[in-house]
Amino acid sequence: MLNLPTPPTALLAEVAEQCAQPVAEELHTLSREVHARFGDALSAVLFYGSCLRSGDPTEGLVDLYAIVDDYSTAHSSLLLRVANAWLPPNVFHLQTLTTDGRSLRAKCAVLSLRDLERGTACWFQSYLWGRFAQPSRLVYRRDEHVEQRIHRALARAAMTLIGQTLPCQPERFDSETLWQRALALSYGTELRPEAADRPTQLVRHDSAHYRRLTQAAVPAIAGMEPIAGETDAYRNLLSPAACRQNARRWRLRRVQGRILNVARLVKSFFTFENGVDYVVWKLERHLGQPIEITPRLRRFPLIFGWPLLWRLLKERRLH
Repeated sequence: MLNLPTPPTALLAEVAEQCAQPVAEELHTLSREVHARFGDALSAVLFYGSCLRSGDPTEGLVDLYAIVDDYSTAHSSLLLRVANAWLPPNVFHLQTLTTDGRSLRAKCAVLSLRDLERGTACWFQSYLWGRFAQPSRLVYRRDEHVEQRIHRALARAAMTLIGQTLPCQPERFDSETLWQRALALSYGTELRPEAADRPTQLVRHDSAHYRRLTQAAVPAIAGMEPIAGETDAYRNLLSPAACRQNARRWRLRRVQGRILNVARLVKSFFTFENGVDYVVWKLERHLGQPIEITPRLRRFPLIFGWPLLWRLLKERRLH
């Protein structure tokens, strides 16, 4: 059994309310496709990302997480099972049509429920707790027990992100400052094509939710206290030594996170359907320029793909 912290009741309530908000019918169509792929191994389907914020899943690529019981029952291939366990998540592309003939496209990551719980509470890297501290919707869950475990994992993601970024906050701050700095730190550990003001945009898009989330989480965050008599104002009580130590941890996360990002891209050559096309699409987003898929790149991606990955690392080091 995992020995994980219990989130405050108010925080669980805020997460549950977010998860339960209705989604477009197109999301249920995609969820049924995911269910058809994984069958009884599927525990839940989570929806997050840019299409959630825009409200239109037919514009762009929908971001989904398929939460499965375990990798051995989710995948028939030994390669997929091992890859998902050693460097989660695996990712696959999903495309289907709506009832009126419009195309739906999704990028679906596969993660076990246990890894979701551990990754949002215990992992050093912010890959999961940085993502799931942000709003998401529970499109499908097998039963109430799974739903409660999902809610606790998402609440712990918020607790972890706030706790790990508190030492980098000023002595006095509000929820907007807190989350902008927190998301900037988390995004900085990945090879992402986001603009520098992306964290500000994300927080301001749903500022009321982040304000409630902060208020609900603060009782569980050591070294953080609300300022009496003020609304949405908090104080950082951590020592300068603790703050310096935490800054070193974030520098290490940046190095580790970018290496893991490249490793996941390399893994995609083997585990992603049409893996070369997917990796090139990812690299084009990161580099901001088209990439030609030559016959030799398609045939020998691990030999002729390294110059592209090196360009990606070099570009991101400059930012």
